[in-house]
Amino acid sequence: MKGRGLLLRGAATLLGSTLFVGACADHTDDRSGLLTLPAEQVEPTDEPPALDAAAVTSTISASTNPTPPADTALETTVATATPTVVETLPQPAAPPEPRANEPYLELATFEIPALSLSIPLLEGVSLTTLDRGPGHWPGTALPGHRGNVVVAGHRTSHGKIFRHIDELVPGDEVIFTTAEGRFVYAVTETTVVTPDAMYIIEQTDARTATLFACHPPGSTKQRIVVHLALQTEV
Repeated sequence: MKGRGLLLRGAATLLGSTLFVGACADHTDDRSGLLTLPAEQVEPTDEPPALDAAAVTSTISASTNPTPPADTALETTVATATPTVVETLPQPAAPPEPRANEPYLELATFEIPALSLSIPLLEGVSLTTLDRGPGHWPGTALPGHRGNVVVAGHRTSHGKIFRHIDELVPGDEVIFTTAEGRFVYAVTETTVVTPDAMYIIEQTDARTATLFACHPPGSTKQRIVVHLALQTEV
C-alpha cells in the first residue's frame, strides 16, 4: 500500500476540496445460379422393347436390397461451448459537490468493535450524507463483493464517527451487515496520504475495504487511511 506513490493527478483537480474535504468537514444463400438440366429426349416407338428376364431379376434384387452409397455421412455430435461470464470491476463515481443533495439511504450496519462503534452505513460521501454518519463511496464495491469498499467519515464533528480510527491496529475487525450477509474485514495497515491521493479508491480483484478521514483531527492537510481485507462472510 505504501509503495503506491503515483497519484492520479488529473483526478486531483476534480477532487480539490470536494470528497476529501467532504470526508472531513451481419450471409445469404444465393440460389440464382442453380439451374435445372432438361430431361433426356427419347424417340417414341409403337411397341415396347422386349424384356430381359435376367435384367428384371437383377433390378428387383437391387431395389429390395439397396447397397448404401460409399460416402454415407456418419452421424456426429457437436459439443456446445458454455460461454464464460466475465465479472467487471466496480467503477467509482466522481467526487460529488460538497453539499450535493444525496438522499438518506442506509446500505448496511457498520461496526468497529475495537472502537465500540455500531451505526448505519449510508450511501454517499457528500457533506450532506457524512453529517448524518459514515458514507459509502458510490460505485465502489459493496460489502463482501470483489473490489474495494470505500467508506468516509468525520473525525471532529457530527458524531466524530472516525475520531479514533488512528488507534486501529492490524487484526482489528470492521464488520458490514447487509441483506446478503455479515462480512468481516480485518485491518492490514494504516497510512497517511495527501488530499489528492485518489488511488485509495481504486478497485482491484481482491476483496478489500478502505476507511478514510481528515488528518490530523481538525485539519484538512492530510488524510488518514485504514486498509482492510475480507476475512469471513456469514
